[in-house]
Amino acid sequence: MKILYWAGSMAVAAVIMAGCHSNEPPAFAGAEQTVQARVVESKQQQVTQVLRSTGTVHARESAVISAQVMGRIQQVLVREGDSVRAGQTLVVLDDATWHAQVEQAQAGVKAAQNAQAAAQSNAALANSTLDRYKQLEAQKSVSPQEMDEVSRRAESAAANLDAMRAQTDAAKAEENAARTTMNYAHLVAPSAGVISARMADPGTMATPGMPLLQVDQAGALQLQAQVDESSIAAIRKGMKVQVEISGVAKSGTVGEIVPVADASSHSFMVKIDLPSSSQTRAGMYGTAEIPNGVRSAILIPRTALVQRGSLMCVYAINGHGVAQMRSVTLGALQGDFVEVLSGVSAGEKLVDAPSDRNLAGKRIEAQQ
Repeated sequence: MKILYWAGSMAVAAVIMAGCHSNEPPAFAGAEQTVQARVVESKQQQVTQVLRSTGTVHARESAVISAQVMGRIQQVLVREGDSVRAGQTLVVLDDATWHAQVEQAQAGVKAAQNAQAAAQSNAALANSTLDRYKQLEAQKSVSPQEMDEVSRRAESAAANLDAMRAQTDAAKAEENAARTTMNYAHLVAPSAGVISARMADPGTMATPGMPLLQVDQAGALQLQAQVDESSIAAIRKGMKVQVEISGVAKSGTVGEIVPVADASSHSFMVKIDLPSSSQTRAGMYGTAEIPNGVRSAILIPRTALVQRGSLMCVYAINGHGVAQMRSVTLGALQGDFVEVLSGVSAGEKLVDAPSDRNLAGKRIEAQQ
């Protein structure tokens, strides 16, 4: 009996030792549940480094309508968002004073013209008298003194006529100046466009240089964005950039780089020309993604991500084919992929499209 007991004990010990050194899990440990799923792999590759800058959409060309003379505003005929045509009257100032000046100038012109007509008549009479005296002088019928007096009267009449003509021209110039000033009371649109700002209302006293309206010229738009001075060297005119406005992606072109930096923010204004679109309007907010070199990054498909609470996670498959949940830190989007800053290494296998399934600890069988 002792011999049999010793032999049985040695057999059990051999089975246990064999289980510790085997690569297969013990039969009594139980096998993991197997789940079929699509499998993807993280990759390390060169990606474009992107500089993001925000800005506002403006018309490529705009004009500020300002008063050129002092006067009280009688009418403002437009509001923000109104479309206007070239030459359309936008603002009317009180022109009573300038209207009186025009009437006064007109009276001056009339008086000058009457004086010129009288001088012209006198000059004509003096010239005809001079002609008769020249005939008499040829006949030796007038004295030299009489001839000199008639000649001087003719010269004086001609000089007076020239003076009256100059006076008439000056009066007409005053009338034109008065009319021009009166025309300043009607401010018109310099080109077709849209009213983007209204800074004055009726009853306000306008002064020379005071901005009243802003007209954004119809047509081309651009995104005006600020770029820090440390990154401006990477931007050049004509560069293609991606722009997002109101959730819509567009392709833009760098049209202008303002050469002087803002002294307070140490940033440069970059103007990005936008494609024409009825959905894009001046005043909208936009974001520009400007290429700024390349760098190495680990990318995974965006479909491999799963959110658990406030964390973004993936199911990584270990060497035994078992899924493990890991939280990851994400970087920039790269189309259908996303950059992973931590949590996943290059070349790891991940479960794709895990949805709401709990796959942690389960053996993953790749779907074909």
